[in-house]
Amino acid sequence: MAFLPVKNFLRGKAEPKTGDVICGLDEVGRGPWAGPLVACALILRQDFRFKGLKDSKKMTPSAREKVAALLMQKAVFGLGVVEPAEIDDLGVIKANNLAFNRALADLSGKDGAVNPDYLLVDGRDRLVLPFPHHTVIKGDEKIKVIACASIVAKVHRDKIMAGLSKIYPGYGFNVHKGYGTAFHQAALKKLGPCDIHRKSFAPIALMLNSRKRLSAANAKSPTAPIAPTARMLKKNKRGCF
Repeated sequence: MAFLPVKNFLRGKAEPKTGDVICGLDEVGRGPWAGPLVACALILRQDFRFKGLKDSKKMTPSAREKVAALLMQKAVFGLGVVEPAEIDDLGVIKANNLAFNRALADLSGKDGAVNPDYLLVDGRDRLVLPFPHHTVIKGDEKIKVIACASIVAKVHRDKIMAGLSKIYPGYGFNVHKGYGTAFHQAALKKLGPCDIHRKSFAPIALMLNSRKRLSAANAKSPTAPIAPTARMLKKNKRGCF
């Protein structure tokens, strides 16, 4: 992938100066029905080259893992995780903002880390962040440092989902990573939502409401006495029942 110079995206903005520390931010997991949202804040220590480097969604799992292993040596990064219950409470946009801030806080605690002078963030959300920043739509396809952050976030979240698949077997979290695939939908119909499903997401909310109504209906006694109608009482006087 031919990444573009940062200055191409900052015309009219407060551009970073020569020597400024640039940090890329991206997140993974806004859309899944289950599992956490994970963000990465990453600073490249040196120019990083990898044949086939691109947006994490367009790379194979093995290629992502190779790049993530190299970035352990050639970058410093922090990770921010927001759990499903927090996503339900905050909504996706605020949860995303929280994940970015947690990633930046994690970055600041790493050995050799320095505070970034400027942040380049994938997306278009209006964010509240502790450093000057600029959002770039499809930034993970255009700017190398954002693409690297995307890869690290994706690899980390995939590992989380693989671990959760062992805690919650039968859902296939290690395969679909919480997205609403046909397999995931079939598992939900059979097993129902579990603790890591996002209860505020429409497909899960609808299923929970449906199960709640069914449970309430089943709770009603099938042998509950029926109030006699006037016609029934009239028949009873004639000895018909």
